[in-house]
Amino acid sequence: MILVTGGTGLVGSHLLYFLLKENKQVRAIHRKSSDLQAVKKIFSYYVNETEAETLFNKIEWQEANITEIPALTDAFKDITYVYHAAAYISFDPKHYKKLKKANIEGTANIVNLCLAHSVKKLCYVSSVATLGTALNGAPITEETHWNPEEKNNIYSITKYGAEMEVWRGTQEGLDAVIFKPGVILGEGYFNSGSGVIIKTASKGIPFYTDGGMGVVDVQDVVKAMIQGMQTSVKNTSYILVGDNVLYKKLLTKIATTLKVKPPKKRAPKWVLMVFSKFDWFISKLFGTKRTMLKATVNSLYTVSNYSSSKIESELNFQFTPISETLDRVVDRYSMES
Repeated sequence: MILVTGGTGLVGSHLLYFLLKENKQVRAIHRKSSDLQAVKKIFSYYVNETEAETLFNKIEWQEANITEIPALTDAFKDITYVYHAAAYISFDPKHYKKLKKANIEGTANIVNLCLAHSVKKLCYVSSVATLGTALNGAPITEETHWNPEEKNNIYSITKYGAEMEVWRGTQEGLDAVIFKPGVILGEGYFNSGSGVIIKTASKGIPFYTDGGMGVVDVQDVVKAMIQGMQTSVKNTSYILVGDNVLYKKLLTKIATTLKVKPPKKRAPKWVLMVFSKFDWFISKLFGTKRTMLKATVNSLYTVSNYSSSKIESELNFQFTPISETLDRVVDRYSMES
């Protein structure tokens, strides 16, 4: 039986669909507050409602948290393969303890239970945020190692710590494969994660920044995960970036597809930095959630070029063109908005 963590998230919900389509026996853990119906909605993007309901009912749901060992231990009964996609995402320094608890300690729990239950293989969803910075604009590869001396944000620090737990597991006899996706684009969850990019662009924002990012289709992420688990590859990692795209180009493509005005004006970095400081002051004064962190501003003006040549050559993997991904995802967004 297969265990999936993070099954109610973007990657996890699409993963569940593809596993069930292959007639796999799947158990998925969820927190008490999780919206299971959101998973069924993801299924309905692929098949009609009747088939979506049938597939959804095949999932063995079990309430558990990756940070709570007793319930998590019960979830590992009769498990042979594990897909670990659960994670806590935040770039706010005040959330460091939560990030460390979920990402590092939670992953350590998964690794320890995999070892204790003789799990055949673990697939861990990491991030390109755990990679270092290449010199002179060279492509970032799996060999561009993390540099602890850089100004790393707290999310990347905890995801790197989680990777170290997986590598520790491989030293103790666990077979594992790690995938490092860029920003994942996919239908569903338009109020969180990358979905916010599409939601924001749909309003016809006039400004753009100079940065760029590596992006990948959620379906490509899931297909790579399944392929990595079904082949003999082990104790290695793969970057998953289908394309490196500038924010201006990305926002323009989304806006054009939705028939709204694309961004035309460049936003100077100093303006957003000033806004970030003001945002910090307001959050302290009124106890509100910050909307513009310094780490976010820096990322908006950083251009990173990621290479996925390793998975393309070793697994003969082909990525979906970003234009096709955006056409599909934006069309779904327009249908629901």
